[in-house]
Amino acid sequence: MNYFLRCLNCGSTYSPDENIYTCPKCGPRLGTLETVLERYPKINISFEDLRSKGIWAFKELLPLDRNDYEVPLFIGNTPIYEKKEMAKKFGLLNLWIKDDGRNPTASYKDRATAVAISKAKALKKEIIYCASTGNAASSLAGLSAASGMKSVIFVPKTAPEAKITQLLVYGSTVMAVDGSYDEAFDLSMEIGEEFGWYTRNSAINPYLLEGKKTGAMEVPIQIGKVPDVAIVSVGDGTVVSSIYKGFKDMKMAGFTDKIPKIIGVQAEGANAVMRTFESGHFDKPVDMEAHSIADSISVGKPRDVLKACKWVKESGGYFVSVTDEEIGRAIIELARESGVFAEPAGATAYAGLKKIAKDLHEKSVVVFITGNGLKDIKSARNFTGQVNYVKADPSSVKDALRRSGII
Repeated sequence: MNYFLRCLNCGSTYSPDENIYTCPKCGPRLGTLETVLERYPKINISFEDLRSKGIWAFKELLPLDRNDYEVPLFIGNTPIYEKKEMAKKFGLLNLWIKDDGRNPTASYKDRATAVAISKAKALKKEIIYCASTGNAASSLAGLSAASGMKSVIFVPKTAPEAKITQLLVYGSTVMAVDGSYDEAFDLSMEIGEEFGWYTRNSAINPYLLEGKKTGAMEVPIQIGKVPDVAIVSVGDGTVVSSIYKGFKDMKMAGFTDKIPKIIGVQAEGANAVMRTFESGHFDKPVDMEAHSIADSISVGKPRDVLKACKWVKESGGYFVSVTDEEIGRAIIELARESGVFAEPAGATAYAGLKKIAKDLHEKSVVVFITGNGLKDIKSARNFTGQVNYVKADPSSVKDALRRSGII
């Protein structure tokens, strides 16, 4: 194998044959592991490679063997839209919106799940599990079904109905936990380890970040350059870490010559990673009771905080937080100005852009939208206009049009 595992906290290294998730010396919270390639192959991936293979175009830069299993659904090569008028409004040089709500189960999490299933298959595991506020769960459910695997999923019972329905449609065994995401996470690890199942919990399993990094790796191929700034929403800290790792790996492989500044955006009611970053003590994570309409990033005890803080700092970036009101308004504005309908967590990144745009004058910026708005229509409806209920006659319609300001 052309890679090894390294603890970000103490620097200890491990062989992937040891089949561990976290550093035994540092424990599951601080002993977060990264996969390190022993050598970086020089790559020259074309847009045609990306169009035909999706994330598997990057297999040489993933911790997988050449013949490892590939999920039989097309993942990756998600659309990226240049928005010139929006860039002008914000005073930016360029603005791109990358819509990962177009993956098979409508979220960024499919990238990670694909790698998790490849690793589980290699280990001859028949059951894979995770805890999730929704997107990781639906991703695991859908991709497991396509791969002939069984999945057991732990979600807070408050998860949006549309997301829970996805799990049941795909045939997963669903445990709706009467508690928070953090409690569901701990419970899933206890049960999963007892029965020897494979975990898709991304902040614990270091290979999940490797799938997620492909989102960043696609950007320079799609737009022909590396942007100055990349903005993404943050929950556990894995996705924001993966954005850094993806751009870094493309640079190490000789495909690009720089890494953008990474800016992570959190919900104000769930900004534990930002608080930890601002404290300067990355080895002493801040925990909190999390509340936000952005359920996918409503995490009070982030498990990948060490990677997130270290790598965002290394990029020259930082974290910001936005209110639920700002997130809700961002859902509507993004949809009406770009045509991209984001769930609250995805729109959080755009809300962050709006908040700091004045600091990014004449910069080229990519915003990652991590989930589709149809996953949580209830939250979106709280910020939309009202339906016009009319009688079946022209005069009633015209009255409604006048009230709406159309005529």
